[in-house]
Amino acid sequence: MDYEALSKEFLQVIYKYHQMRSQQQLNSAVHGETFVLQYIASHDNATMPSDISKVMCVSSARIATVLNSLENKGLIIRQIDKQDRRRTILKLTSDGQQKASECSHELLDVARRMLEYLGEEDAKNCVRIMGRLTEMCNSEEK
Repeated sequence: MDYEALSKEFLQVIYKYHQMRSQQQLNSAVHGETFVLQYIASHDNATMPSDISKVMCVSSARIATVLNSLENKGLIIRQIDKQDRRRTILKLTSDGQQKASECSHELLDVARRMLEYLGEEDAKNCVRIMGRLTEMCNSEEK
């Protein structure tokens, strides 16, 4: 098999894929404000900025910028931890909970439509292959 030619074709497909609106929606789910809202919602509305920084592999300054934006939009609040006053706990406001829920439903809908388009067998293979690629990338990072 000519893996070099296949690699070139793969990169062309990936490039086109990243330009699609649905991919941009999925990408926002793992970066930026959408991810932060989803992360806080999935951690019982009680997480710290440093947790998000570690998971996203970005600087605390970048997280602070995102948190400031979310706070200015009225989607999160920051509270001092009562057990350790040096820590800040992040919580969603009711608007933040609603926005996180909306984003979650939108993202699931995008993913569902993509997988339905593939059909049952290709959808299962897509998820399986993405899982394998993730395993490979994780093992290379260690």
